[in-house]
Amino acid sequence: MRVVVGLGNPGEEYAHTRHNAGFEVVDLLASEWGVTYWKNTCGALVGEGKLRHSDGSVEKVILAKPQSFMNTSGGPVSKLMRAYGVAPDHLIVVHDELDIEPGTIRVKFGGGHAGHNGLRSICDKLGTRDWFRVRIGIGRPPGRKPVVDWVLSRPRSKDDTEAFDHAVSEGADAVLCLIDNGLEKTQQKFN
Repeated sequence: MRVVVGLGNPGEEYAHTRHNAGFEVVDLLASEWGVTYWKNTCGALVGEGKLRHSDGSVEKVILAKPQSFMNTSGGPVSKLMRAYGVAPDHLIVVHDELDIEPGTIRVKFGGGHAGHNGLRSICDKLGTRDWFRVRIGIGRPPGRKPVVDWVLSRPRSKDDTEAFDHAVSEGADAVLCLIDNGLEKTQQKFN
């Protein structure tokens, strides 16, 4: 079993913002898998999907969107991991990434938090940095625009919106590839 956590902020005012890229990927996966029932447990909205591997086997996948704010995502994530009995190396966290160009993604295992408070919270609560990350590129803000205003805003222009939507779609594909084919093949395809 895998747990796929999309990071974001709850509430309509944050819907479709750059910081909610993780929520967008989880919603896309839920749509592809026909997940329509979400329960509120462990401080997260949780849906259960089934992924059919290329060898024909089926794996249960937990999709989750923490309902705490981004900076405290670690609490719900650690509670989910304990509740489902899943080790950190079966966790995939999908999040926005300032240091990656809009429209692109990167996949990795382990690493630091690069100043991302949601990742910092997960590292602190799990006591490890050893889990998978699907990083959705949102790029740095233009000019002197503050980072917080950038990440909490929605893509506005046609190009920005298309790049964001493309990265979300690629992120969902990368999650599927990671579960089915492992890290090396996923990195070869997406990095």
